[in-house]
Amino acid sequence: MAVPAQSIERLIQIMNDLREKCPWDKKQTIHTLRSLTIEETYELGDAIMDNDYQALKKELGDLLLHIVFYSKIGEEQQQFTFGDVIEGICEKLIYRHPHVYGDVAVNDEEDVKKNWEQLKLKEGNKSVLGGVPKGLPALVKAQRIQEKAKQVGFEWETDDQVMDKIKEEMNELQVAIQSGDQEEIINETGDVLFSLVNYARFMGVDPETALERTNRKFIDRFQQMEKMALAEQKSLHDMSLAEMDQLWNQIKSKSK
Repeated sequence: MAVPAQSIERLIQIMNDLREKCPWDKKQTIHTLRSLTIEETYELGDAIMDNDYQALKKELGDLLLHIVFYSKIGEEQQQFTFGDVIEGICEKLIYRHPHVYGDVAVNDEEDVKKNWEQLKLKEGNKSVLGGVPKGLPALVKAQRIQEKAKQVGFEWETDDQVMDKIKEEMNELQVAIQSGDQEEIINETGDVLFSLVNYARFMGVDPETALERTNRKFIDRFQQMEKMALAEQKSLHDMSLAEMDQLWNQIKSKSK
C-alpha cells in the first residue's frame, strides 16, 4: 500500500497555496474546522453503510485534507507538523502492538484488546474509561464503555444474564411509568437502552449499524407509503392510522 511521496507533497503544497491565497482557507482555525470535520466523518459513515467504494475514496480524501489542514495550522502555531502527526501514530502503533513488534504472546483478539487497555493506563490514563470521547453519540458511547469495562473483567458471563437484565430494566421502566415521575422514566429508559446495547454486543452485532439499518428501512418504507397514497390521490395527513397501517403492511410484505 505504498503511497507516492509526490502525491503527499502535492497535497501539502496545495494546502500551503490555499492557506496563503484563498480568503476562506486563510480564515479557518481548528475551532471553525471542527464541525466540518464531524460532518465529513458522518459522510464517510454513509459511504460505508452504502458499501459505495467510490464515495468511500472521495470521503477519505476529504478527511485527509482535514488532517493536512489541522497540521498546517499546528505548524503555523509552532505546535506540530504533518510529519509529527505521522511519526506519532507510527510510534503509537508499534508500542501498542508488542505482540507484533515485541515478544508478547497473544491467543486472540481479546488478548490484544486487554494489552491495549493496559498500555493506555501505563501511558497515564487514570481510568479504563478515560479514553472514551465525551462527544461520542450516546449509542456508540455506550458500546465503547461496555467494551472497555470488559477488558478488566467487568462483564456478564452469558447472553441469558444480559437478557434477564433487559427484562429487569423493562420492569423498572414500567414502574416508573406508572408512578408518573418523568425523571425516573428518563433514567429507566436510558437503562433499558444501555442493556439493549449490551445484548447486541454479546450477539456480535454493532448496535449503531443495526439501528441505522432500521432507520434506512423505515425511511424507505415510509416514502413508499407516501407514493402509494399519492397514487390514490390521497395525503397521509388525510388518512386514518388504520389506512396507513394497511399500506405499511403491503409494503412490508413485498419487501419480504
